[in-house]
Amino acid sequence: MFKITKSFRKANIPKTIRFTDELDQILSEIARGEEISFNELVLRCCQYAVDNYEGSVDLNLDEIE
Repeated sequence: MFKITKSFRKANIPKTIRFTDELDQILSEIARGEEISFNELVLRCCQYAVDNYEGSVDLNLDEIE
């Protein structure tokens, strides 16, 4: 289950990504409703995707810190 927690406050690597209008509206609404920033919501979504990744790439997450 996807849950919102507030542990990504120290994110400091800037990236530029593009969203469709529809996805931007949906994510913005969720962020407002959960009272978190859009950026934090995107980070949470990415973390959820990584945690549930079932692809063929070996992520070696123990080596990343």
